[in-house]
Amino acid sequence: MGNIVAIVGRPNVGKSTLFNRLTGQRHAIVDEMSGVTRDRLYGKAHWNGIDFSVIDTGGYAINSEDIFEEAIREQVMIAIEEADILLFVVDVTTGVTDYDEMVAEVIRRSRKKAIVVVNKVDTNDREPESAYFYSLGLGDLFSISSINGSGTGDLLDALVGMLPEKTTISLEEEELQLPRIAIVGRPNAGKSSLVNALTGEDRNIVTPVSGTTRDSIYTRFNKFGHDFLLVDTAGIRKKTKVHENLEFYSVMRAVRAIENSDVCILMIDAVRGFEGQDQKIFGLIERNRKGIVVVVNKWDLVEKDNNTTKAFEADIREKTAPYVDYPIIFTSALTKQRLFKALEEAVRVNENRTRRISTSQLNEFMLPLIASIPPPATKGKYIKIKFVTQLPSNPPSIAFFCNLPQYVKEPYKRFLENKIRAKWDLTGVPINIFMRKK
Repeated sequence: MGNIVAIVGRPNVGKSTLFNRLTGQRHAIVDEMSGVTRDRLYGKAHWNGIDFSVIDTGGYAINSEDIFEEAIREQVMIAIEEADILLFVVDVTTGVTDYDEMVAEVIRRSRKKAIVVVNKVDTNDREPESAYFYSLGLGDLFSISSINGSGTGDLLDALVGMLPEKTTISLEEEELQLPRIAIVGRPNAGKSSLVNALTGEDRNIVTPVSGTTRDSIYTRFNKFGHDFLLVDTAGIRKKTKVHENLEFYSVMRAVRAIENSDVCILMIDAVRGFEGQDQKIFGLIERNRKGIVVVVNKWDLVEKDNNTTKAFEADIREKTAPYVDYPIIFTSALTKQRLFKALEEAVRVNENRTRRISTSQLNEFMLPLIASIPPPATKGKYIKIKFVTQLPSNPPSIAFFCNLPQYVKEPYKRFLENKIRAKWDLTGVPINIFMRKK
């Protein structure tokens, strides 16, 4: 992953705000409530010609009221192990606390390079108070305000000077070219469990509590000949069930992840079935013209007979009609049953999104078909389609050139789409059909 910098510290000292400042993006959710960040969150930063990765972590705490405390602490320890340099963030307004001293001890034991970042030094009056943090025994301090950016330039100068000598080729450019596969669905459908099972590590925190994942978390998957970004997202609830501002932002991040993805894996809870909220998420994916794979998780918990799978699959396709050409995989993230099959289908759908059909093939197949079954006449006017070609876009867009494009109705467009799907493998990909004036 190149040079890695981990941001650590106790809860609510401004780690996520600093993460957003360094990466130049608002990827980490920031809220006054402590314990907002739970999983490790990765981003990219660039300073003085040097690229490096930044990891945001949850607040390190012991004997707190947060039921995720132990899992968060494990995530922090993993981030410390991964990192080349640690940014230890403390809060000037509270002074040195017991938690700060615990984190400092963890850093000393890790023997990693560390910089103490005294945050919330928003005015010159607070500058002298930052000197108290020399008592942590971790060397020089940098006083900053991550909310307005003051002092971050000096911090970054020192940081890049401490990084190991590595290539300055942009890490972000490489990952921008990778396909993005977003895992979406209702809360507690098993999205984080799927990511952990595929990557073979406890990358994201998994609990039975709905809403554990809050940020959209990007994980690079580079195994078995595949290379893409897996995006774990927060569960998408009905608007009426979103009460906290924090959860609202989490849902918005999940929606944004769909918009920025190439393929979406829609996770369904087999125990609950394909419900109304699943249909709405499916519709959101379709409206955004993304590739889709439906994964029915927790299939090991369902009592089955010879017809259960077919009946479940038929129910899903009936509720998403007329769009029914997409793969449905029945899995269990817990037992890792058919997980790699789901992954292979997502890769195949992504390949279908970029499929190119030559103009000669389209005309050779479609024009005789259209001649035998032409569009219905409208107001006594006959529609003649003369030419077909694929437009340079993703997902596939097919343009039909005719004399009266305004009179071609949706049912005939669906007829043309179905014939194209029957001829070429475009499973899991919405097709755009356009009528153009010849």
